[in-house]
Amino acid sequence: MSNTPKILIVYTGGTIGMVKDYKTGALKAFDFSQISSKIPELQQLNCEISTISFDEAIDSSNMNVNYYIDIAQIIADNYEQFDGFVVLTGSDTMSYTSSAISFMFENLQKPVIFTGSQLPIGDLRTDAKENLITSIQIASTSENRKPVIQEVGLYFEYKLYRANRTTKINAEQFEAFASMNYPPLVVSGVHLNFNHPVLFKH
Repeated sequence: MSNTPKILIVYTGGTIGMVKDYKTGALKAFDFSQISSKIPELQQLNCEISTISFDEAIDSSNMNVNYYIDIAQIIADNYEQFDGFVVLTGSDTMSYTSSAISFMFENLQKPVIFTGSQLPIGDLRTDAKENLITSIQIASTSENRKPVIQEVGLYFEYKLYRANRTTKINAEQFEAFASMNYPPLVVSGVHLNFNHPVLFKH
């Protein structure tokens, strides 16, 4: 892992990529190339952030296997250039999408963190900023020059779960996901607490 971790954000669609036009009340897609100006807190993270966005934002209701392949291909094409990946998708199908991606990669040795939000990024009470900032922070955390997370995870509301152990449990609460039969990999409090014994080891 380089001294300054390089993180690639892949935006596929979902609420996290929407901003409200306050004149009309309508939601429109957010330009992720402008992410640093929209979320200046990202500049406090010690990493280089690049972004790739799908040409057309994919709603959860339209997510399908072809898009799983597109996401996997983007990660594969950029695997050598980046130290970690944060994939933004709609929360309704995030468990399915992230689980599928986890089975599409063999010998993954870098973090692929899926996240999203219940409220758009520009909303006053949005969960988008915390989910995105912490996902990037987790993806850029290393020990002995190796990423701490070397698997596909799903981060939402202060917890990182193993992606293929998750299920969406609530559309109304910020705590939208659960992992019924496997403990969280990371719990975000004042510090990031990595649950080392349960992390995937090669």
